[in-house]
Amino acid sequence: MNDNNLTYQQSGVNIKEADKFIKFISLIAKKTKQNKKSNNIGGFGSISNIPNSINNPTIVASTDGVGTKIEIANLLNKFDTIGIDLVAMCVNDLIVQGAKPLLFLDYISINKINLKKLKSIIKGIVKGCKISDCELAGGETAEMPGTYSKGKFDIAGFSVGIVDKKKILLKKKIKKNNLILAVPSNGLHSNGFSLVRHIINKKKINVKRNKFLKIELLKPTKIYVKETLSLINKNIINGCANITGGGLQDNLTRIIPKGLCANLELNKIKTQPIFNWIKNQGVNDKEMLNTFNCGVGFCLIIESKNLKIVEKIFNKNYKPYIIGKISIDKKKYKSNGKVNWKN
Repeated sequence: MNDNNLTYQQSGVNIKEADKFIKFISLIAKKTKQNKKSNNIGGFGSISNIPNSINNPTIVASTDGVGTKIEIANLLNKFDTIGIDLVAMCVNDLIVQGAKPLLFLDYISINKINLKKLKSIIKGIVKGCKISDCELAGGETAEMPGTYSKGKFDIAGFSVGIVDKKKILLKKKIKKNNLILAVPSNGLHSNGFSLVRHIINKKKINVKRNKFLKIELLKPTKIYVKETLSLINKNIINGCANITGGGLQDNLTRIIPKGLCANLELNKIKTQPIFNWIKNQGVNDKEMLNTFNCGVGFCLIIESKNLKIVEKIFNKNYKPYIIGKISIDKKKYKSNGKVNWKN
């Protein structure tokens, strides 16, 4: 045997296919760029300009993934929405600090380069970047045959935002009697999918033949950037929270200052049919609230006098509504009542 003829491709890594993918990204990423002459894709680093309109620029960074929602995408062989999810999970965290998303980078690790699958994912990422008005500045695609089994992959996102130092949303801005508003989600977003998949597997549900689940499980996460930044620029928001893993309690307590409490009326929450479906599979209320957004994708904390202004910013499908208020208490979170899963 002649060992002098061993190649990288024999080990499962195809550089030529990867190069084709980079060229595709380079072309499609131009749609997200403010400066059309600039193109960093394929280079060693990504370059972006700091907007001149911000007086005291402060950088905010966030990273996230979409969890085991990718397994649903694999199951249904549909990959055009998880890229939107990836961007949403990152940029929705940036705006909690008051930051405008500036640029986004992705990391894709996969068993074997599949151009059709990867192009579909990237198209979703580009769409998410356009919705959130940020630039796809670069990324990394790693072909890892020894780490991932056939057809398996993972994706991660990294976002950078910028905010005027005076407009950073700090905890101290939240005051007693501020209203807590729920901004509706459009479904599961990108959290709780390990539990959803456990239900599917345990009850032997054929998702491919279930029209309701096929639609619901791959709905892309709602991006709240445009509306939220509009309100931040008007100095109307005192605080906000992206409701992801851990549900309302875990995410609201992250922004509540010491000595204050988020008091929620659970009966005011407007859920969607997917949550009622999950509840009916045998998941109790506590587990639902600790795992899913339960219909509340984002929370805004405002003064009561600004409620009508906030309501006008969002379209009717995502119109914010009151679910509680801020009070003085040693505990950062309290809730009353029960969620009506059938509303």
